[in-house]
Amino acid sequence: MKHLLAVLLFAITPVTTLAADTAGLANRVSPYSVAETLDRLEAVLKSKGVKVFARIDHAAEAQSVGMSLRPTQLLIFGNPKAGTPLMRANQSIGLDLPMKALAWQDAQGQVQLTWNSPDYLTGRHGLDAEFNKNLAAVGGLIEAALKP
Repeated sequence: MKHLLAVLLFAITPVTTLAADTAGLANRVSPYSVAETLDRLEAVLKSKGVKVFARIDHAAEAQSVGMSLRPTQLLIFGNPKAGTPLMRANQSIGLDLPMKALAWQDAQGQVQLTWNSPDYLTGRHGLDAEFNKNLAAVGGLIEAALKP
């Protein structure tokens, strides 16, 4: 009976009222389109010698199967000099490396740029806080990409 009640309550509750778990996420509003936001970030990363591994257009993939999705793109990037010491300390962080930045358009049309915070990543993998410095540079790179 408890199960049935929970299912019924979930069924009548609009999904939009359920808050997403945003613990560990860092976010900035972008004045640019999703594509331009990641173009700018990619240019900054490359200018600093950071390797860009992949760019995934989730909206295009959704469209390829006949579904719609607001503009959403993921950039995967990293620097082995920063990441290798983290993985030597705890290889499970390889699950979250290389770094990722998600540019997405919200329901109001505003573009957001979201990534995992350094504190979250080191905490999730039980790494000493000293390793935050290996991850903290991403914030500055993102800020540089969002400058007018």
